[in-house]
Amino acid sequence: MDIRLSDHFNYSKLLRYSLPSIIMLVFTSVYGVVDGYFVSNYAGIPEFKAVNFIMPFLMLLGSAGFMFGTGGGAIISKTIGEGKTKKANKLFSLIVYTSVICGVLLAVLGLILLHPIAEILGAKGRLLEDCVTYGRIILLALPAFILQYEFQCLFATAEKPKLGLYVTIAAGVTNIVLDALFVAVFSWGLKGAAAATALSQCVGGIVPIIYFAFPRGCLLQLGKTKLDIKALSKTCVNGSSELMSNISMSIVSMMYNLQLMKYLGDDGVAAYGVLMYVSLVFQAVFIGYSVGTAPIIGYNYGANNRNELRGLLKKSLSIIVVFAVLMFSAAFLMSKTVSYIFVGDDENLMTLTVRAFSIFSFSFLFSGFAIFGSSFFTALNDGLTSAAISFLRTLVFQVAAVLILPLLWKADGIWLSVVLAEVMAVMVTAMFLKINRKKYL
Repeated sequence: MDIRLSDHFNYSKLLRYSLPSIIMLVFTSVYGVVDGYFVSNYAGIPEFKAVNFIMPFLMLLGSAGFMFGTGGGAIISKTIGEGKTKKANKLFSLIVYTSVICGVLLAVLGLILLHPIAEILGAKGRLLEDCVTYGRIILLALPAFILQYEFQCLFATAEKPKLGLYVTIAAGVTNIVLDALFVAVFSWGLKGAAAATALSQCVGGIVPIIYFAFPRGCLLQLGKTKLDIKALSKTCVNGSSELMSNISMSIVSMMYNLQLMKYLGDDGVAAYGVLMYVSLVFQAVFIGYSVGTAPIIGYNYGANNRNELRGLLKKSLSIIVVFAVLMFSAAFLMSKTVSYIFVGDDENLMTLTVRAFSIFSFSFLFSGFAIFGSSFFTALNDGLTSAAISFLRTLVFQVAAVLILPLLWKADGIWLSVVLAEVMAVMVTAMFLKINRKKYL
């Protein structure tokens, strides 16, 4: 039995509706993990360091997809809740077409800036060459990567979360199979890993375009549209928190790499890369739940169902608590196993990574609340509040922490800075929920 946005949602329905989005985001995050595994075990540790070093810049450019997906999903679901289905389809088409154009422009910009950015961040010699080699291939598929991120949000808005999951699984399987073939069998190294990821992103971005382009009785469909600057501006404002979050995370990751090079050298970058792989997968659970529930929140806001909104917030916070405890426990208990998978051949690097895990894992107890809080305000079409939470969480708090704490505790201060930033973000999120309670709930 299909679940509709207009249904009453209990815990079971919330989890059933959001589960495809959770799995979808987790599967997407596994792409980087798969690349990291094959590169570290079949290409070598130097190549593994290069992937982790340049990845924040590549993710920064791809973050436009989340802006269009979350911001567009919010305005589209609100429009559907108001009973304006035809208008919702025109908005959907406009947002998708605009994101394709932006993807092409960002890919060109990325190719121009790739080499100088890598140099500015401190890459030299072989590390610089490997960063450029990997980045150039990935950037060729950037428009598809942006569409893939975008449709991960919009499939839920179209009441097709399971279909979005299937597309993501297809893209993920493509990545895994091609990584094994290109890197492990053909020994193409970085180029093979980059090509595998780029082709899998094409599957994730182009297949949804084909699906929505033909009439299938779906709630949303690509078709004719017209330029609506106001709607696009609202989309960008609504999605600014997710854009800011991803941009900030990329900038902060670059700063972490600079600090790690200063205190630990490129071994620190490799250890941080392993932490980021786990963080991407675990935080994808929180992001996936937020993405999956956002259309429900947006619909009920558009339909002025205040009682349902209050219930959704209460249930969601309870679910986040459970997820947080599970994520922390898994990260803490599996630290040695995960470290061994990626850097087990280097005893010193292994010891460093396990030590980092023992501190970093505490961040999962707190990160989910700010992620959901930001998404909650995006779904309410309150992009400014959402952006404020994301800006403070992913940029202000982390930048301040990563600059100050290492002065007190050196390398341990770098790992601890993430934990402190997440704690402060929870406090800010709670403050904004309290301030806006009467306005929305």
